[in-house]
Amino acid sequence: MLVFVLLLSGGAGAETLTSGGAARVTEIIDGDTITLDDGRQVRLVGIQAPKLPLGRRDFKTWPLADEAKHALEKMISGRVVELRHGGEKIDRHGRTLAHLFLENGVWAQGEMLKAGMARVYTFPDNREMAASMYAIEHMARQDRRGIWDHPFYAVRTPEEASERLGTFQVVEGVVMDAVKVKGVVYLNFGADWRKDFTVMIPSGATRMFLKDGIDPLSFKGKKIRARGWLKERNGPMIEASHPEQLE
Repeated sequence: MLVFVLLLSGGAGAETLTSGGAARVTEIIDGDTITLDDGRQVRLVGIQAPKLPLGRRDFKTWPLADEAKHALEKMISGRVVELRHGGEKIDRHGRTLAHLFLENGVWAQGEMLKAGMARVYTFPDNREMAASMYAIEHMARQDRRGIWDHPFYAVRTPEEASERLGTFQVVEGVVMDAVKVKGVVYLNFGADWRKDFTVMIPSGATRMFLKDGIDPLSFKGKKIRARGWLKERNGPMIEASHPEQLE
């Protein structure tokens, strides 16, 4: 049985979000980015839809990217949406970060996750609504909706992680060992930490886990699911900057 960290942290409801005003949607850029009639470009915080090139050279369109864009377009194009914030309001690209709600109360992020047109993608400075988003994603994955019926988005085993370096993945497995070195926690999923899949929790993030009542060392022997960008560091590694990256 998976250990759901998200149930212990970051599970605030919509009532905790602060309003960022309302505006009409004039353009759908992709499955998680829009433009409003007041000129703001908005990134739907907390989710990641399949990516389009959007002018990036040699970028290959992710499967179902066009379908995700169409799903968001059908839902909110031309409609008035209310922006609500639960953390940082502007990203490094100058885009507004917000949860979007239609006038009838429909939550755009929730609908995209429900349709399997996005997956949960949180940040340490934007953790609100994580529990709700994971619960919706879980149901979509169980029902194999949208991206969850495509091998590109499959949940990986630790053994498969080395084949996916440089990509965003969800990896599930049993933590064989958990060690703390100079404040940094390493969750090792194989017998050889020099080459097997590892989740690294930096010292600052470790304090965030502990503040939420979660001891990362307690994951030893448990099956967990980690998500993030895979990089090479003594084998494939995901850096967990906040608790919501682990289930």
